[in-house]
Amino acid sequence: MHHYSIEELDNSRMYKMISGSIIPRAIGWITTLDEESEVVNAAPFSFTSGVSNEMPLISMAILRKDGETKDSARNLLKYKNGVVHIVSADIVDEMNETAANLKADESELDRTNLHLIPSTRVKTPGIKEAKIRMEVTVYDYHPVKDRAGKIVTDFFFLEVTDFHFDEAVFDVEKEYIRVEALQPVARLAGPYYATLDDVYRKDRPQ
Repeated sequence: MHHYSIEELDNSRMYKMISGSIIPRAIGWITTLDEESEVVNAAPFSFTSGVSNEMPLISMAILRKDGETKDSARNLLKYKNGVVHIVSADIVDEMNETAANLKADESELDRTNLHLIPSTRVKTPGIKEAKIRMEVTVYDYHPVKDRAGKIVTDFFFLEVTDFHFDEAVFDVEKEYIRVEALQPVARLAGPYYATLDDVYRKDRPQ
């Protein structure tokens, strides 16, 4: 086994080891709205996961860049709402375009052929082409600080208010997602992504 203590690793190397080890990761592709400028920001974040079914909560960690709050985090902090989308194989190239570093008054969606669709409850619109989207509000927020007290990550608990499923990926009768129709994309490390290969079943022991 190769061993590394955290004392010998800089931030870049630690990120490589975390993002390369915890795989595959779901991509939380979120739109947020600056209600003053009416600019819709879109960005993918792979440090995203479900938290609870008692309350429909999603966690999303938005890492700061050079100490600066990213547009998505800033909009969530100020306006308290957004729309989280699941990335499928047919729109992964469009998603990748929204990862570009743009100014706050520029929308990443202008780099794509995607279309916006009004939400049911929140002010932020969603991405029409996404087969699953979830309207969310900010339930809780925790600024994650390093040992020197500097904020390095904006960590959100997002509460889902509304689910939207494309007819092709949702079985209404059984109320489950058709994974083979969704073709979700997962994040690996660096510029690499993955799709599902064999799906198999393992029943839990009683």
